Amino acid sequence: MKLYCFESGHLVMDKSMLTAGRGMGTMLTIPIPFFLIQHPKGNLLYDTGMPKELVTDARRYWGDALVDFTKPALKKEEYCVNHLAKLGIKPEDISYVVQSHLHLDHTGGVMDFPKATVLVQRKEMEWAYTADPSMKFIYMRGDFDHAHIKYRYIEGWNQNPFDVFGDGSVQILFTPGHSPGHQTLLLNLPKSGRVLLTGDACYTTENLEEEVMPGVVWSLEETRKSIEMIRHLKATGATILIGHDPDLWPTYKKAPEFYE
Repeated sequence: MKLYCFESGHLVMDKSMLTAGRGMGTMLTIPIPFFLIQHPKGNLLYDTGMPKELVTDARRYWGDALVDFTKPALKKEEYCVNHLAKLGIKPEDISYVVQSHLHLDHTGGVMDFPKATVLVQRKEMEWAYTADPSMKFIYMRGDFDHAHIKYRYIEGWNQNPFDVFGDGSVQILFTPGHSPGHQTLLLNLPKSGRVLLTGDACYTTENLEEEVMPGVVWSLEETRKSIEMIRHLKATGATILIGHDPDLWPTYKKAPEFYE
């Protein structure tokens, strides 16, 4: 089993959006990750990054206000399908897509994997259609609302953890807080051991180590519980990969390098 890390462009954000109450006025360039896990039983993606529409017409697809606020940057070769092509992987070679959640910087390519089963929390899909006005703009229905996408819904705590391949090597952990149906991915790699892909359950090492909450959350209480779970995994030896941390991200191996 192998783990590949990819960057699907970047956004620009005020630091206080990542670390509540800290760094207001400091603008950060935030990497947008997605991940490929190659398993003997199939290829799996964790998230799909930003949409290809941002390459040619970001303002039409996301709207002026969101583009001006986040300043998205995506090159054609950074779109998830094009990244995978560099490894010789075609869209039809993907068996599973695990969506950490359905925010617009995580779902940009989900419609382009025709044979994949897309694993998403039922609570997340429900919220994506009914979110409060303050969070509705983070969901782009043009990404995930397509009849041809083969969704399989996971039922929160009732199916936690969810063992994707049935051998304990790839487990989905329910980690609500950032959104109602957020989920992280725990891997058990042959050489590297346990590796947790956090999604947006925490943004930075400050969230994990300094009791600083993320600035964008659906529920502060649930976010705190999920971060405590991640702290426990770290304390018991798991490697924690935090995709949006602009300082940590450059230190990770990037495809074609991999973790095994």
